[in-house]
Amino acid sequence: MARALKNLTIEKAKPDPNKRQEIPDGIVPGLYLVIQPSGAKGWALRYRFAGKPAKLTLGKWPMMTLAQARTEAAEALEQIEAGQNPAQEKKAPRAAQIEAQLDDRDQFQNVVALFLKRHASHNRRADDVAAMFRREVLKAWGERKIYEITKRDVIEVLDGIVDRGSPVTANRLRAHLNTLFNWAKGRDIVQANPLDGIKPPAPEKPRDRVLTDDEIRLFWQACDKLGQPFGPLFKGMLLTGQRRGEVAGMTEREIRGDDWTIPAARSKNGDEHTLTLPQAARAILGRMEGIQGRAGYLFTTTGESPVSGFTRASNRLRETMAEIASEGQAEPVELDAFTLHDLRRTAATGMAGLGFPPHIVEAVLNHRSGTRRGVAGVYNRFDYAAEKRDALEAWARHVLALVEGQPDNVVRIQGARA
Repeated sequence: MARALKNLTIEKAKPDPNKRQEIPDGIVPGLYLVIQPSGAKGWALRYRFAGKPAKLTLGKWPMMTLAQARTEAAEALEQIEAGQNPAQEKKAPRAAQIEAQLDDRDQFQNVVALFLKRHASHNRRADDVAAMFRREVLKAWGERKIYEITKRDVIEVLDGIVDRGSPVTANRLRAHLNTLFNWAKGRDIVQANPLDGIKPPAPEKPRDRVLTDDEIRLFWQACDKLGQPFGPLFKGMLLTGQRRGEVAGMTEREIRGDDWTIPAARSKNGDEHTLTLPQAARAILGRMEGIQGRAGYLFTTTGESPVSGFTRASNRLRETMAEIASEGQAEPVELDAFTLHDLRRTAATGMAGLGFPPHIVEAVLNHRSGTRRGVAGVYNRFDYAAEKRDALEAWARHVLALVEGQPDNVVRIQGARA
């Protein structure tokens, strides 16, 4: 015989991440505490009517207490005794009100929308996160209650992405879903995170891709063919070594003379970052035909927001590079794949190759590592402004020498001091 449920028992009941649980109450026959794999708890009455099994959902715990659940179940049993099927009758007003309030807001798509508004909007990659959810899970999970999504559901989605040949995408989705469910758990939307115990589905190797001298020449020529806004933007990324979003979000207010200051709110590590733009970068900005807008964005197609659509633009860039490389060749030339972030690594490697020490390259990249991390970083507030200027100018001159096919006459004495 089932034991009588107690409030403390209900509170301490743990979910099984792999299956739904139903714990019977020893007081009211047919009353069950239902525990979802996510940890959400509710009440249901199982009974027979006209010789067939039936179920009546009563409400969610703790909005419906144990005492209220027993009262609702007892009233439903009286209806059954009177020949009425409670599942076909209108639910008690209070239970109906609770269900109406929770139905929509607990849908996965609505929780994702709230997450993007309250949490991910502070992330510079919020648009990418939203696009990944929309592409990979919203169609399948959108109208489901978020607490009904199980570990098995997540694994099936991740496995499918790996099987189609996109293991890195699967890793990124796992990370974003983990953040979403932890956020939802912190707001008491779910009681458990189905991502707990799910490891990244595919190993990743640190990227070490650096463009060769020949690729830099092709890159520059392809940027010329792309035109505004992406051609100048991509050149600016290579010449400055800054991140895609930091360059794309550049505004007129951030430029003072030859200096560009990336505010703390836009830098990845939250530190304001000032660097002197090399002459080649200033020349590129000077030749651009700006689109006026209140925000003053330099790389924009609307004047009101930074440029977007990087995937399509980077694909066009690589295709154009291959077309240029194939000119005059009997067979089309295939180039090794690279990402826009590899431009940053190329700039860093190039500055190091010109003789600039690691701490100067780190300062240019606004990295918190090595000599700029921890206690050393707190007490070493020297900005290395002159050294950063020399390193970027030397790198830009080196790039132009490659592009123009001229000898590299870069003077490395000042900037290369250790």
